[in-house]
Amino acid sequence: MTRRLTRTLGLLAALFSVLALVAAGCGNDDDGDESAVDPALLETFDADDDGTLTIGVAAAGPRDDQGYYQSLVDFAENFSAENGFAPPIVSDNIGAAEAAQAMSDLAEQGVDVILVGASEIAEPLADLTEQYPNIFWYCNCGAGFPEIPGLAQATDWGAPIHYTAGVAMGAALADHGGDTTVFLGCCDLNFEQEAYNATVAGLQSVDPSYTMEYVATGGFPFDFDNSANATAALTNAIAEGATLAYAYLGGALNPVGQLATEEGIAVFAAGPADICSRDDGIDWTGAIVFDGGLYAQQALPRIISGDLTEGATYQFPTEQGLNGGELCDPSAEATAMLADAFEAVATDGELLGVLGGISGAAYGGG
Repeated sequence: MTRRLTRTLGLLAALFSVLALVAAGCGNDDDGDESAVDPALLETFDADDDGTLTIGVAAAGPRDDQGYYQSLVDFAENFSAENGFAPPIVSDNIGAAEAAQAMSDLAEQGVDVILVGASEIAEPLADLTEQYPNIFWYCNCGAGFPEIPGLAQATDWGAPIHYTAGVAMGAALADHGGDTTVFLGCCDLNFEQEAYNATVAGLQSVDPSYTMEYVATGGFPFDFDNSANATAALTNAIAEGATLAYAYLGGALNPVGQLATEEGIAVFAAGPADICSRDDGIDWTGAIVFDGGLYAQQALPRIISGDLTEGATYQFPTEQGLNGGELCDPSAEATAMLADAFEAVATDGELLGVLGGISGAAYGGG
């Protein structure tokens, strides 16, 4: 009887709590009730003044790729849930040719903010930001996109990020053996060239005998999702002696990781910050972090404070814990080597000159 009464009282208490929340939500402005939502969020982003936010996400690849594209979707979903907002509206697998229509359709669905997941679909933003000026437009634009008045963007510098990646891979080879690696990408795009050449520079700073081959696995442009081609390329690379693979991929990321695990070779992922904590059956050796969700989380306070406004660009530094190479189970020697690499890309003028040359060559400026 006591247990039943206790349970009944608990249910009544829960019901009264729900009713109280509903009543608070239905109160008028004279009630004195304050929203649990940070007023600065609403002041900055609430385009239609309805007291809540709806986030739109425009992703160039699959929303559930477990990689670069999903990281921004996960951020939007978690942020919306934590603040009691409606789930975000996600438009994914957007190709460059249909980007204008896809993002226009997204803007028409009553969103207050649109998070654009990559510069590869950013070209229509000059027109869209003028067509939908009340929406706050933010782009995680990677290597960067020309500044336009209606767009706040966050960028990073791929060369130092990938130099630390190469050092992490070199440290992994030193720990586990082998000297041959493969970089599995899309289609030799300029940011891939930058990433590949900077990775090789970092790798060979550990041991000049280490080699890396770039292999394109997708169709031009921006096809990072061809699992069949990517796994076939990895199979060939392993047959030719590769003992480490870097999956610079989107939808094909996990299939490559799974095959590498089955074959017993080291494998690195590109993008997400949570690779080393995942329980996905893949024996990840490490990651090269440039996480769109983590960047958005860091950018948000800057937007609210006014440090990052529409029309401005913020470039994230290369900083351990934010981006760059990460090892999942490093030796003490590998840990020290990677820390030294992050210090070098922040302070070594000669190295920064080399990395600048790599970026210049990739983007046609050197």
